[in-house]
Amino acid sequence: MGIEKDIQQSCFRNEFQKMGINLIYTANWLNEKIAHILANEEITQQQYNILRILRGSECPLSTLKIRERMLVKMSDTSRIVDRLIAKGLVEKNACLKDNRLVDITISKKGLILVDKLDQFNNQIDAVLKGVDEKEAQTINQLLDKIRATSETKT
Repeated sequence: MGIEKDIQQSCFRNEFQKMGINLIYTANWLNEKIAHILANEEITQQQYNILRILRGSECPLSTLKIRERMLVKMSDTSRIVDRLIAKGLVEKNACLKDNRLVDITISKKGLILVDKLDQFNNQIDAVLKGVDEKEAQTINQLLDKIRATSETKT
């Protein structure tokens, strides 16, 4: 099953256009699969991403630092954090170093949820089961190359 069949388009301007459309389509497809897994826990991908970032941080983070580390850079990171606070998954405290900022940390409830979500990693891996480790490494190198080439031109 190729991209042509999936989106019912038989002709592309060139292989670069086909690659770009294929990357967008595949990223959206994968996002849908992951969103379905997370939906059972009533958490969005952005919320999960923030929890993952906070769990991995050795110290509290401001919303600006969280945004820098997010997979999808959200302009409304503060709102997403506020929703996590309302769910009791993160905590917000005044920053001792800079009173203009707040420190965000993951709560015990948030840690428990992220640990539970870690159990779904096998389901996420199963979505990508058609690719072996060597192929995954090659794809990662190619994607890194695409972003690096694009960064040097901007």
